[in-house]
Amino acid sequence: MRLARSRRNAELSLLLLALVLVAAYGAIVEANMLDTVTPDFWMPAAALGVVFLGMHLVIRWLAPFADPALLPAVALLNGIGVGFLRRLDLSKAAPVERETLAVFAGTGGRQLAWTLAAVVLAAGLLALMRDHRSVSRYAYTLGLAGIVLVMIPAVLPGRFSEINGAKLWIRVGGFSIQPGEFAKLALLVFFAYYLVRKREVLSLASRRILGIDFPRGRDLGPVVVVWLISLLVLVFEKDLGTSLLYFGMFVVTLYIATERVSWLLIGLVLFFGGAYLAYVLGGTVGGPFANFYTRAEIWLDPFAEPYDRGYQLVQGLLGLGSGGLFGTGPGAGEPLEIPEVQNDFIFAGIGEEIGLFGLTALLVTYLLIVERGLRAGLAVRDSFGKLVAGGLAFTLGLQVFVIVGGISKLIPLTGQTTPFLSAGGSSLMANWLLIAVLLRISDAARRPVTQGSGPAARPAGGPPEQLHGAPTEVIRP
Repeated sequence: MRLARSRRNAELSLLLLALVLVAAYGAIVEANMLDTVTPDFWMPAAALGVVFLGMHLVIRWLAPFADPALLPAVALLNGIGVGFLRRLDLSKAAPVERETLAVFAGTGGRQLAWTLAAVVLAAGLLALMRDHRSVSRYAYTLGLAGIVLVMIPAVLPGRFSEINGAKLWIRVGGFSIQPGEFAKLALLVFFAYYLVRKREVLSLASRRILGIDFPRGRDLGPVVVVWLISLLVLVFEKDLGTSLLYFGMFVVTLYIATERVSWLLIGLVLFFGGAYLAYVLGGTVGGPFANFYTRAEIWLDPFAEPYDRGYQLVQGLLGLGSGGLFGTGPGAGEPLEIPEVQNDFIFAGIGEEIGLFGLTALLVTYLLIVERGLRAGLAVRDSFGKLVAGGLAFTLGLQVFVIVGGISKLIPLTGQTTPFLSAGGSSLMANWLLIAVLLRISDAARRPVTQGSGPAARPAGGPPEQLHGAPTEVIRP
């Protein structure tokens, strides 16, 4: 049998390449904005290098067989995000102050600090979670915590939770956090545990229509419950993206567990039916449905009020259009013309400067992370790990789709942030935790099977009977 290789040296080489690209991005920004490259252009990349190389050492120690492409891909996205936020800081500073602007000042400096905190949190999770199956012990607790985190912004007064029409935050003084970013991780663990337990029941079919087996009516209960919760999120938190993220995450995890296309069809019908119902009620009844109706109207025709309600979307579309195929060049665009460019519309701001080809490269990087997550789910030996890895990978891909679809006018605008690029600590920390879980599962999937003295060969990380009911599958020789 061919021995598995850890591929940590390959990870280190890719990570160094990513850091070189981040440093080159910073140098081009300064060349375009300052007509010179300052001696300190390399400092943000060096600070990120220390953080990411530290994470590489943690992975080498705690997860030596983890996928070698995950950390470099995330480091590249995170680094480009920090570089673009520093580029925005330079634009906001007076021309005479730009050359002396401190590397660790402004939004870019804060993002560097959040990156350090997020990577330390991810490393801590790797240290605590030596076996991904052990998380299933706390599935119901995490499910309850996820629901509470989702609902807190909805019940808080608007002054404590609402930003730009969406109630997704908890704001106290100068501190703010987006609990929904962490809720998606907790809910996915619960979904995976529940579906492993109920997979056989949910796989049963009652009738076959056009070659597709549909489930029994009595088994639709969990889907209807999650659908109702997603509608409550849509109505009371006024955010289509979060609603779509939670419901899509559950339906796809259900599809992975049962391998029945009918669940995807039922999910699509329920979601789009609910969204259309909310739109109709928003146009007639108003009330909690009014915000979604307004966003849908802006989506249908943003140029109807290009200097009022449709201003943000119009500016984003103009930025993408002016970037063309190759962009204006890092530091040579006008991203500050787009409202909230550091958050919701960072993809449009970057797109103006790196063009369609550059955005395609970023999307391919996201696609690589998703593909590696799905590959880990396919290779891991237990059903719980398969569902968690597949669900996390799909959730990341769906979040990117929701964001890019909103700024490109494919779907109505959402309040979601672009993973690893947008400013803010909540999204960055939650997504680094997501990567830590994928690293742990990919380590279990790629680790060679230990040959025990008993009749079964068990995956590394401890025998299943020591995991207190964690769902596992044992590979027989």
